[in-house]
Amino acid sequence: MSQDEARKLFGTDGIRGVANQDPMTAEVALRLGRAVARRFKHAGRPGRIVIGKDTRLSGYMLESALQAGIVSAGADVMLVGPLPTPGIAFITWSMRADAGVVISASHNPYQDNGIKLFAADGFKLPDEVEAELERMMEIGEGAGTDGVVRGTTPDAIGRAVRIDDAGGRYVQFLKNVFPKERTLDGVKVVVDCANGAAYHVAPQVFEELGAEVIAIGVEPNGRNINDRCGAMHPERMADEVRRSGAALGVALDGDADRLILADEKGQIVDGDQVMALLGTRMLADDKLPERTVVATVMSNLGLERALAGRGGKLMRTAVGDRYVVEAMREGGLVLGGEQSGHIIFLDHATTGDGTVAALRVLAVMMAEGRPLSELIGAAMVRYPQVLLNFAVARKRPFDELPEVCRIIKQVETLLGAEGRVVVRYSGTEAKARVMIEGTDEASIRAHAQDIARAITQALA
Repeated sequence: MSQDEARKLFGTDGIRGVANQDPMTAEVALRLGRAVARRFKHAGRPGRIVIGKDTRLSGYMLESALQAGIVSAGADVMLVGPLPTPGIAFITWSMRADAGVVISASHNPYQDNGIKLFAADGFKLPDEVEAELERMMEIGEGAGTDGVVRGTTPDAIGRAVRIDDAGGRYVQFLKNVFPKERTLDGVKVVVDCANGAAYHVAPQVFEELGAEVIAIGVEPNGRNINDRCGAMHPERMADEVRRSGAALGVALDGDADRLILADEKGQIVDGDQVMALLGTRMLADDKLPERTVVATVMSNLGLERALAGRGGKLMRTAVGDRYVVEAMREGGLVLGGEQSGHIIFLDHATTGDGTVAALRVLAVMMAEGRPLSELIGAAMVRYPQVLLNFAVARKRPFDELPEVCRIIKQVETLLGAEGRVVVRYSGTEAKARVMIEGTDEASIRAHAQDIARAITQALA
């Protein structure tokens, strides 16, 4: 059974869709809450489930429905309110909860929302557990003859409490990532929180470490999350870096599990460049287990070459930070991420954390006394990369499309060792993605358009 067959609701990063439309409805959230409570029940006491969210208007609706479902099935709820996804993972394991639920559609516009879950250890659930939850939502323990899973007895209904100091706990955790012998005194940092979940905690972390913080994207109104700001639109942050003369710009996405940086010149720095900088430093300090960084098939060939040039290697996974984390855990590795800005440090956190990544970059800048532009320029040379995203009428395996396979093989032969071709479907949208790297941008763009055209024709 394939992952797609096993999971109908859960995609590459939880359940996601347009708010108040199936599956992002209060009814689905209620059923999921009951299934989560039953799946993560605890012997000898009620289960404890953390619920956190970002700043979307629909978060209130889904939070209330999840809470109702969980307590109706006999588990207790701990509400932390708006908090970054990695903060909710941290609270889940630090408070010894049985599971954590995040209500967020990450970098998507406010009309969308999503639900993703963490286990007691703060790691995202494996595919098989998500599939089990789906089965429990359809029919499972406590189900009636109509297949509906209903609540528990009146005396066993759970409680809900609000964890008022969750943000403070997470801020303290983040500050401990930065070297204790150093401060950010005199360092000017622009922090764009995307009007999202980090709007309180991220500026506070940098300020308490001594930085002069220019905070933007910190006025959420329920509808402006990721709206022309944050990691999806880092131009505003980069412009502010140039205007203010800041040493660094940090743009987080709506749930703050990814970041895009700008150096002191306002030049954009993506996740591959961050991994190149930090990975090469960890190699030099002999602090990179197996001398290996984990990234996805979408990461730039320049990252692979940068690590190899210093005696390291890059392990590639399928797209999705959950798959990066799985490979890291299996191999005992500590650094991984995605070009999009999910950077995972398993020696600090259980999932991608944009603020942690920014602090690690600042630590290198402070230790070496060099501007970020100079550090990045020395760490990695980027290969030209073209990425085409386009809608498709359906999703058929590419190996069932002979003309598409022929063109892909032809392009791969032309590129040889100096390029790569990655063709895949989106895990959350009816889209295909074609990514090509090579030494000449014009030629690889033409190749990408040829492959995209063949896919569109084959699926028409």
